[in-house]
Amino acid sequence: MTEASGDERSPWSRLLGVVSAIGPPITVATGLLFYFGWARADAQASDMGLDESLFGYAAQDYILISINALYLPLVLLLIVGVLWLAVDRWLRRQIDEDRHRTLTARIAGSAALVAVVIAFISLLVAFLQPSRTAIFAPYVMAAGVLVAAWGIRLRRHARLGHAPSLTTEERAVEVTLVLSLVTLLLFWGTADYAQAVGRGIAAGFERNVQFLPRAEVYSEKPLGIGADAVEVSEVGTGEQPLYRYAGLRLLVLSGGRFFFLNDGWTTENGTVIVLPDDNSIRVEFGR
Repeated sequence: MTEASGDERSPWSRLLGVVSAIGPPITVATGLLFYFGWARADAQASDMGLDESLFGYAAQDYILISINALYLPLVLLLIVGVLWLAVDRWLRRQIDEDRHRTLTARIAGSAALVAVVIAFISLLVAFLQPSRTAIFAPYVMAAGVLVAAWGIRLRRHARLGHAPSLTTEERAVEVTLVLSLVTLLLFWGTADYAQAVGRGIAAGFERNVQFLPRAEVYSEKPLGIGADAVEVSEVGTGEQPLYRYAGLRLLVLSGGRFFFLNDGWTTENGTVIVLPDDNSIRVEFGR
């Protein structure tokens, strides 16, 4: 039993079609944002000698820290998707009107073959010579899978002269397989890209630590901070001791903790000072 045509479908069926078309991309995009944020934070923390779990980030924090790095790529992907959709509709309209069917079928078949070859070569290079693999290689593979699937469906459409009649189960299996493979490749590429961004951010702190907010920490008890360039002085009295720690730069406040870097901090021998955000200390910030 084939699917009903667009005019014969009930409102509920059309609504289900819209949800099934929009839902998976949104789910995948949200998952990629979350995973990118986690991978970026993990690589950054590792290069700084920390464990990512110390920051106590929540799910929304990972998504927020990923937006800056992924905003432009996502916009470009959306633009490419809109253009791709326009081209696809134009070609299908040409086929339905019996124009250039043979040529379209040949071009679609050739595009699918070239896409498969490029994706396969990228996969071989990634496994045989991982050190030479660019961070965008998984994205090339994902694009190859999408173009191949699109080319095959367009060629089938051109040869039949109309959209192929598929059952709901056949279409679901086809979409699920392609979407699953593309999703895995996108997560692979996202991990590589996020780690590169995280390492770059850690290196940026080393170059620009002097531009981070200056901080002075006051405590009634000695904190035992022994990092280079951190100066401690007693500013209280004998009855009410008070210790001031200068030479600190605020990295981030997260998970109920202050994370400080010392002046002159480096990824090789720098120290990240972690203090609780509670009444045991007082922090003053400046430029």
